[in-house]
Amino acid sequence: MEGQNQNMKILCLHGFRTSGKFLQKQISKWDPSLFLHHFQMDFPDGLFSAGGKSDIEGIFPPPYFEWFQFNKEFTEYTNLEECISHLCQYITHNGPFHGLLGFSQGATLGALLLGYKAQGKVLKEHPPFKMFVSISGSKFREPSICEVAYKDKINVKSVHFIGAKDWLKLPSEDLATAFHDPLIIRHPQGHTVPRLGTYLNARFCFAFSYTVLDSYF
Repeated sequence: MEGQNQNMKILCLHGFRTSGKFLQKQISKWDPSLFLHHFQMDFPDGLFSAGGKSDIEGIFPPPYFEWFQFNKEFTEYTNLEECISHLCQYITHNGPFHGLLGFSQGATLGALLLGYKAQGKVLKEHPPFKMFVSISGSKFREPSICEVAYKDKINVKSVHFIGAKDWLKLPSEDLATAFHDPLIIRHPQGHTVPRLGTYLNARFCFAFSYTVLDSYF
């Protein structure tokens, strides 16, 4: 099992106009034994340089990146197909990956990849993903995407962090419904990777066992 763990990778997709290094910092607030002792965490940068102001300017140094662009209503997307193609190539070249983890735009994109793969649209030669961790994720809203990606319940072990003060609280809850038997962890914070106090840490340890230990087999 020890040798097997060393070969298991999780692809970690950052939020809009941030970076892989910033997501790595966000995740570092968690107990490292939850992930780092089990997996290799891969934190790539988005395909495109940030096309506008980043919310983390003055908090974390640039450069900043985005995976794709979208309109205010999140119903129209620019460069999404290029992004999907890029990520599929990255996964094929650097994988295989055991699972995906994402924050905000990264979680939304990760869920889309899982839904597309389940329907045979992408990554046909890649082994099935075993787990997914979504932090403040959401669904795409364009009907032609939804009809494919969320056609059936996505049969991947999933954990969904949903913040009480997150402006994406309701969309995050909606994303969880796209998965078979999702495990939801609620926290009192906003649009952020939550710090895990005693209670949340216990909940996440349970969730980790649910998604990870079961997914070994």
